[in-house]
Amino acid sequence: MRMKNTRRTFIKNAISGGIVIGIGGLVPAFSAKSYRQIVGANEKIRVAVMGVNSRGLAVSKNFAQQKNCEVIHVCDVDSRAAENCINALGKIQAFRPQATPDFRVALEDKNLDALIVTAPDHWHAPATLLACSAGKHVYLEKPCSHNPWEGEMLIKSAEKHKRVLQMGNQRRSWPNVAAAIAELHAGVIGRPYFAKTWYTNNRASIGVGNETAVPSWLNYDLWQGPAPRKKFKDNLIHYNWHWFWHWGTGEALNNGTHMVDLARWGLNVDYPTKVSSSGGRYMYKDDWETPDTQIINLEFDNKSMISWEGRSCNGKALEANSVGVIFYAENGSMVIESGNSYKIYDLKNNLVKEVKNNFAVDARNIADPSQNLDALHILNFFDGIRLGGKLNSDILSGHQSTLLVQLGNISQRVGRTLDINPKNGHILNDKQAMSYWTREYQPGWEPKL
Repeated sequence: MRMKNTRRTFIKNAISGGIVIGIGGLVPAFSAKSYRQIVGANEKIRVAVMGVNSRGLAVSKNFAQQKNCEVIHVCDVDSRAAENCINALGKIQAFRPQATPDFRVALEDKNLDALIVTAPDHWHAPATLLACSAGKHVYLEKPCSHNPWEGEMLIKSAEKHKRVLQMGNQRRSWPNVAAAIAELHAGVIGRPYFAKTWYTNNRASIGVGNETAVPSWLNYDLWQGPAPRKKFKDNLIHYNWHWFWHWGTGEALNNGTHMVDLARWGLNVDYPTKVSSSGGRYMYKDDWETPDTQIINLEFDNKSMISWEGRSCNGKALEANSVGVIFYAENGSMVIESGNSYKIYDLKNNLVKEVKNNFAVDARNIADPSQNLDALHILNFFDGIRLGGKLNSDILSGHQSTLLVQLGNISQRVGRTLDINPKNGHILNDKQAMSYWTREYQPGWEPKL
């Protein structure tokens, strides 16, 4: 197979796309050392982190390790998690950050530049909207929203308040992943028309929860925040909230967002024309509400489609990877693997090119699968704040990718295929499906611009 994208052409395209090429291949656009050499980059960016139990702790430590950043507020409704994070950050940076359980208090700090949102999904958009209104930039873990209406609100808020808002689909900043997409767009395997994505795991049952007293270490009212109030159960906090529609968004948005985002990026598509979903809670009989087995299919008006397969309770790998995406095209296929690596095949399934992983990645690590690679996404966020640089994952792009799997979940819940307006992603002629476009909020906690 003829490789249409020469190294000279690829380097030219990569540079124009914001990727820096160094001796030996791709390197981050801004390494920690080179970033500090930029005029004004040594001026500290001061951040608060909201939600620091698991993933939030890893993200907090990653921010603190960046030499041009200080974590000054740790915000968590779990006093144990907050103390653990404060102790960890005190060993990384020159001081211990302040414990500020209510992030809204941190937003009042005039010295604060940005809020890092790593709280549960139902808090993602409401917290971000409050931060933007307070004049703070936001680094928002995926998914960007609990429902599509919130995602559209985020786009409006970032524009209204002129804030830098980056979604945490970190693979957008992984050098070899960006190189793979650049090769795909340059026609290395011809026109891609089908992207298959997947995520697999061996998650255990969450059992049947019991209503119990709220633990002394937890501010459950603040944890629920914008979500209508429900009684505390002992199998909800932490992490299992992912599998309840009231607070979470299921595996589709928990991990599917990452791979579907790469598929959308690779196929150069925005909004679909049709969306369907099949699946359910098949493995265990317990309180888990969202599907543990799910296939979402998305069709686009440029004669292409995306399929996402999620298996939360059976970890059999596809293409030798627990998570990944494969593009099928006119002249071959491309696999972007779980790490910072990819392979290109011709139509006879011969391996034409392999770019191997050069960073440690554990795709099933729920807290910190790829610290060094994720730091590149953080530096890109800083670049946006200090230099006005282009974000690798701005909120429009983040919303578009999040919306794809949200539409899949809506299709799953109503039990039928959805017709979609390809201009804005809205559901057509289906009142029941559109009832999931937003949600009910606890009175007094409704999100606002």
